[in-house]
Amino acid sequence: MIALGSDHGGYELKQEIIAYLKEKNLDFKDYGTDSKDSCDYPVYAKKVANAIVAGECDKGILICGTGIGISITANKIKGIRAALCHDTFSAQATREHNDANILAMGARVVGPGLALKIVDTFLNTDFSNDERHIRRIEQME
Repeated sequence: MIALGSDHGGYELKQEIIAYLKEKNLDFKDYGTDSKDSCDYPVYAKKVANAIVAGECDKGILICGTGIGISITANKIKGIRAALCHDTFSAQATREHNDANILAMGARVVGPGLALKIVDTFLNTDFSNDERHIRRIEQME
């Protein structure tokens, strides 16, 4: 199950991602926001991060205007490794090397076409289970 969350700045891109996930028959839960009305991104970052830590969802996708604030907030939650990615190489590397469990993006930084490629890469790349990467993740926590 994939947890989704955005603020008003990421709402429209989140709708594009929802359509993509439906097309791919992937299970997801939308933790909000539900409109383009101004709201505070930390609320949604915490909802998604807590759903992952609680085991309700396996991975998450967070979107705000830049992706910066929402990823910083998510990373405050113990057990979360949120990675801000605006290209497919970073999405692949963070899954392989960091076992990132949340993808963060900025809707004002990437367009929907690239964003969907980033999502696809993030969701379809496995953690390498390489000893050195495991050691580094343990050092992070």
